[in-house]
Amino acid sequence: MKPLLSVSLLLALLVSCNTHPSKKENDMSESRFIAEAQRNEVISMLKDSLGEPAYFRIERGVRQVADLWREPDGTAGEFAEFCKRSFVADEARLDQLFHTLERNFEVFDGYFHKIDVLLKEPLQLEGEEITPVDMMFGSYDVTAHLNDDLYANKIAFITALNFPFYSLQEKTGLGEKWSRKEWAYARMGDRFTARVPATVQQNISKTITEADAYISDYNLFMGKLRNDNGEQLFPDDMKLISHWGLRDELKSNYADTVRGLEKQRMIYTVMKRIIDQTIPQQTINSDKFTWNPGTNQLFENNAEASASTEPDTRYKIFLANFHAMRQLDTYFPHYPTQLSRAFDATMEIPQKDVETLFKGLLSSPEVKEVAAFIESRLGRKLEPFDIWYNGFKARGGIPEEQLTAITSKKYPNPKALETDLPNILVKLGWKPDRAREISSLIVVDPSRGAGHAWGATMRNDIAHLRTRIGAGGMDYKGYNIAVHEFGHTVEQTITMNDVDYYVLNGVPNTAFTEAVAFLFQKRDLELLGLKNPNPEDEHYLALDNFWSSYEIMGVSLVDIRVWEWLYNHPDATPDQLKEAVITAARDVWDTYYADILGGKGETLLGIYSHMIDYPLYLPNYPMGHLIDFQIGQQVRGKNLADEMDRMYTQGRIIPQLWMKNAVGSGISIEPLLASTKAALYALKK
Repeated sequence: MKPLLSVSLLLALLVSCNTHPSKKENDMSESRFIAEAQRNEVISMLKDSLGEPAYFRIERGVRQVADLWREPDGTAGEFAEFCKRSFVADEARLDQLFHTLERNFEVFDGYFHKIDVLLKEPLQLEGEEITPVDMMFGSYDVTAHLNDDLYANKIAFITALNFPFYSLQEKTGLGEKWSRKEWAYARMGDRFTARVPATVQQNISKTITEADAYISDYNLFMGKLRNDNGEQLFPDDMKLISHWGLRDELKSNYADTVRGLEKQRMIYTVMKRIIDQTIPQQTINSDKFTWNPGTNQLFENNAEASASTEPDTRYKIFLANFHAMRQLDTYFPHYPTQLSRAFDATMEIPQKDVETLFKGLLSSPEVKEVAAFIESRLGRKLEPFDIWYNGFKARGGIPEEQLTAITSKKYPNPKALETDLPNILVKLGWKPDRAREISSLIVVDPSRGAGHAWGATMRNDIAHLRTRIGAGGMDYKGYNIAVHEFGHTVEQTITMNDVDYYVLNGVPNTAFTEAVAFLFQKRDLELLGLKNPNPEDEHYLALDNFWSSYEIMGVSLVDIRVWEWLYNHPDATPDQLKEAVITAARDVWDTYYADILGGKGETLLGIYSHMIDYPLYLPNYPMGHLIDFQIGQQVRGKNLADEMDRMYTQGRIIPQLWMKNAVGSGISIEPLLASTKAALYALKK
């Protein structure tokens, strides 16, 4: 499934690889216009007049403002006068300032977001063909000049002066003893830590939109695929997006005991051709030709046609992402690389801690035991694509056609799904009034892409659940994704409207919203009335979570390695980047997968569209699996709705503290490993 756009679009700041800030802008970002002596003079002046209780805030606030101050903002004397006039020492006045800032930032965030949603509708929702003018409007960033304006009128400086920024290390050491107000003040201090020019932000929006459009329109007409005997394996009307749709179709074929394995091998071949860019350009989002993925031949009217491979477009866009992030590096003194922004700033878990968790599970002895168990169920040796084995779920044994017959009848159009949202929430444990309250702030939109959730950014505004529903109604894969995205929108609605401070709205990082989405998604059959009251279900859920974590943790390591490679090779070409992705995918595969799934030198871990569309988003998914599992254990035997309200109204504090308050311990692989061991023992009896 695609990630929720409201978070990822905000954080994945992309610009065109051919567009760079002007030299003047770079010089301004790197200069220290306010000299050290001038900073110290202002600090001493304020300390002398305001006394010891304000020392820390004075020291940090003045230095924060000095780091952001540029020559057009005023002279050194004007800087000193601003600090003297604008620093608020009195607690009551500081509280008043905080509430004024919080209220008005919500106004900005909320209404600019609404404009963005509306401008992007022609690009993201089903409708007429996208025009160049649609793309122009959709790529326009209405907020691009907001920060410039807030610096110009000194609101940004007032905020930075009075609300200190705390590093992740400081938040970790101090945050457990902070009050809710102190946490809110700390989050206010996160608001202005970088000063990115409006021109760069506009270019960011443009590249984000272009990347999203490329991936959203990367569809394959499966009815046009042929095997070596010229046979068609997939329905005429099956159109799948890469990689999400291809992966989900591959998963669904474990239930097909006739030709399922052949279909899976064909999809696997298609994926590898996308990775190495040997896929014919003519097959992408077009049903004009038939195509044999194995031989890579194209046919038109039963005659072989000339084919041209995709010209490394996938890696050109990936490279554009990197150049965009690298342009931003100079504007983020606390987070000077995309890696540090992705982990320390966005996820708020150090990269080394994340990698340690992933490598611990990937190297665990449970991997071989679970793989052997899968082999016994399949009755064959595992192949590389069995990284997506999903037979641990109850639906693995139910033919997809049967499930689609149910979902298409139940949800013939988006309105039918939207009308049913309160009923879904009641089934999940919410009381009817509360279910109606939450769902009244969620709408269902028909998506061009695989589907996503886009939450509101002010209270009492609407969250958007985007999903694909065909002319014949919602198929099962679309339903499964929609339930996942509904989990996102429920979390978004609760954490926007029920958290005590606006600046604390949301979750610690996107892994936590993925956890809610997974909790919803695994109940999809139950919501259709197909839940099997099998006492072994709990064990199968543990194995499913383990195998899903095993899959996505390796992909995440590939993503991390590629970004490290890019920073070491900033002048790489698209072709060189392609080889780097393939090399990283092979290395990770050979280290953690080849002995389990075969295929030494396998490239399959390079297929994920997130790498192209959402820079360094992938690690959020395995963290989401771990968080999901621990939260799942916490809510077992309890009311899901009550527990969600209790846990998620903590809002956006740091992840490890959130987890400690929610489930009693930090994020760990140990609960999942222990449950996996117990599941294998129970199921092998």
